[in-house]
Amino acid sequence: MKSITIADLVARENTPLIDVREAHEYAAGHVPGAVNIPMSEIGNRLDELPAEAFDVICQAGGRSGRVVEALTARGYDATNVDGGTGEWIAAGHAVEAPSE
Repeated sequence: MKSITIADLVARENTPLIDVREAHEYAAGHVPGAVNIPMSEIGNRLDELPAEAFDVICQAGGRSGRVVEALTARGYDATNVDGGTGEWIAAGHAVEAPSE
């Protein structure tokens, strides 16, 4: 399974990022530009995945790792983000959250 660090993610440009956390987790704060497709829904939303290479993130890297393994087996070019959103926040990077 391909994986990158948070530092690698910061340096990436123009690589789509899929956040597989549940909607309420995503709404609480996510990496800017990430698109939410929860792990529990991804099997029914494969048509929404990018055709090109993309990165997958969750809270710590476990769920996204499982998703990347499953998607890679289906032929997708997916890369896991080690450390996930938790490490992104711990490193002091900004997050997006919808304004109420």
